[in-house]
Amino acid sequence: MTYAVTGGPGSTRAAGPAHGSGPPKPRSLPAWPVAALLAFYPLWWALGLGVLIFPLLAAPMVVLLLRRRVAGRPLRMPPGIAWWALFLAATVVSIAALGVDPAGTVAEHGTARLLGALYKLAMYVALTVLLVYAGNLTEAELPRRRLVKLLGWLFVVTVAGGLLGMVAGRFQFTSPVEWLLPPGVRNKGFVQSLVHPYAAQIMDLVGGDKPRPAAPWGYTNTWGNNFCLLAGWLMVAAFTGGTKRSTKAFALLCLAASVAPAITSLNRGLWIGLALLIGYVALRYVLMGKIWILAAVALATVGLVVTLVASPLGDTVSARLDNGKSNGVRSFLMDRAIDGFVHSPVVGYGGTRNTIGGRNSIAVGERANCERCGNFTVGGNGQLWQLLYSYGAVGTLGYLGFFAYGLWRFRRNRRPIGIAASAAIVTSFSAMLWYNSLVTPLAFMFLAYALLWRDESEGDDA
Repeated sequence: MTYAVTGGPGSTRAAGPAHGSGPPKPRSLPAWPVAALLAFYPLWWALGLGVLIFPLLAAPMVVLLLRRRVAGRPLRMPPGIAWWALFLAATVVSIAALGVDPAGTVAEHGTARLLGALYKLAMYVALTVLLVYAGNLTEAELPRRRLVKLLGWLFVVTVAGGLLGMVAGRFQFTSPVEWLLPPGVRNKGFVQSLVHPYAAQIMDLVGGDKPRPAAPWGYTNTWGNNFCLLAGWLMVAAFTGGTKRSTKAFALLCLAASVAPAITSLNRGLWIGLALLIGYVALRYVLMGKIWILAAVALATVGLVVTLVASPLGDTVSARLDNGKSNGVRSFLMDRAIDGFVHSPVVGYGGTRNTIGGRNSIAVGERANCERCGNFTVGGNGQLWQLLYSYGAVGTLGYLGFFAYGLWRFRRNRRPIGIAASAAIVTSFSAMLWYNSLVTPLAFMFLAYALLWRDESEGDDA
């Protein structure tokens, strides 16, 4: 290979290939893994991939991150990553406790629980890759506003799925992925929850079986959790950055349409989360001297009250508040989770356990005509209880510490993206009391964190 010679008389220096232009430029990260994940999520759901798309797309993300690192561009780690590393370490160490059968739970060999534990660990790792990848994308590679629009789009998808669940609650179909699985595998309940698309969960909470919106997130509780996590992004996408009037009108129409499925979901956690979301955002704006936000909140509240009084939705709310059928089960499972934490406070049990019987008698169990009569899942009624029970104090500290650190670190961000992202994380702390975060809610929490992280380093909104 021929090298050019440069320098003054008597000095020579290898300056690289004569036909080249110096060292290779650092590789840029393509936006398509994140964009495809979010933009085409309804397609992934219909194909039967659903949450499985996260580990599938995490694989090329890892390859692209490594190629970028090899090309000479350092990878940035999210602030507070040590807290999250502590959590991941706790999930690995806790696997050793899978063979333990806490008092009052169904005895089972540890190997029978290993698949579930590995599934959760794989999802936590895949979502960590998503966080690192999204945080390392630059403004040129994936502008923050585009990411905000993609998240706002998923709120629209959530509302559309909610409306579908209202009008066609029993709509479901066999997905292509489901068709490819052997009958003995695809008929298992856990596999069905992953690959079988349906519009709503049919439950008897207020007298008679009623559809509760679930599409495209699999469960009604996950639907409600994601509703809160994504709502703010629609507002940022529509009302910042000089958007068109038609975009703003569409956003307001979408918000108005979202009231009906949000109420018919009978999801009290969603209602509490929305109140917290609105209250937090209003407080942040008031502290910045933008008192007009109080008038906007008051106007929206009046509109909601009128809607409830003038429509059957008000009766739905009253019926749900008068029928707390799940309260007893939740209290029972919370007590069992805390009791389990007391007996294994450091690393937990590596995963959830099923109770022997129900809350009233060990003789009460799940059967064909009463699937919810017993054998409840300890740690299945809220992320906080799952953290305490499955991963002990170490895992809980790492998980909560990571997001708490982020809120503190970025507390001075007063830009719309910063407020919306921190509001999403704040509502997630409330949701931990009754919702589990794996998989999609944690993904949206991570993307909010990535936007906070990038917004700090990249300056004013684009």
